[in-house]
Amino acid sequence: MKTFRVELHRDYLVEIEANNETEAKELTEFFLSDPRDASTAQEREKYRFSFGEIDLASNDASAVTEITDDANENLE
Repeated sequence: MKTFRVELHRDYLVEIEANNETEAKELTEFFLSDPRDASTAQEREKYRFSFGEIDLASNDASAVTEITDDANENLE
């Protein structure tokens, strides 16, 4: 079997209560930075694959927007 390295980017929209924008970014980056293999042994056998090392390559919060009641009303 061959080995492939796949660069995988994931983006999340996260709501967090924090004291300020800097803390919101830092806490989000720290606590949501655990990539993991969610496949089961049966799925790996069925589809004939296996993961090697999984490294988090990028974990940057780029923008923080405060959520107000007006913003929540626009989403409904």
